[in-house]
Amino acid sequence: MDTPAASETPRAPGSREIEAVLAAADVLLRVVASSVAEVEDIVNTPQLRVLVRIHVLGPQNLGGVAAELGVHASNATRICDRLVAAGLLERREDPADRRYIVLELTGKGQTLVNTVLEHRRQAIADVISRMPAGRRPALAAAMEAFAAAAGGHGTSDGRFTLGAGA
Repeated sequence: MDTPAASETPRAPGSREIEAVLAAADVLLRVVASSVAEVEDIVNTPQLRVLVRIHVLGPQNLGGVAAELGVHASNATRICDRLVAAGLLERREDPADRRYIVLELTGKGQTLVNTVLEHRRQAIADVISRMPAGRRPALAAAMEAFAAAAGGHGTSDGRFTLGAGA
């Protein structure tokens, strides 16, 4: 295992490591930006974030959406109203507590998210396919360790969720 023993002090990352991650982050940001551009005539970035969040985590309430976007609940409501009007999101009462509204993707919303995610997967696969095959397992292990070290995990949409307190 690559984790330091309990008595070892982890060494500070070197500039090569930091620069390598920054370069990879730039590539990943370009992949994400390209996938967003593909649907920008239908949804804006905050709206897409809502749709992807619901796709990954399942039905959500407005409080969860507002927290994800870092906005006041009234702003989240306006964003979701637009998604409902566009036929991408459905709003219903929470059967467990009718004071809450549950937001779910419609079939049209699911199709849009799947299109974006497939674009991302294909773009990442294209980059990985240009790497030597023998280096790919190390890439996967390093990316998993990077996400774990940050206290979060990757999601099926390529996004990263920070752990508690972040």
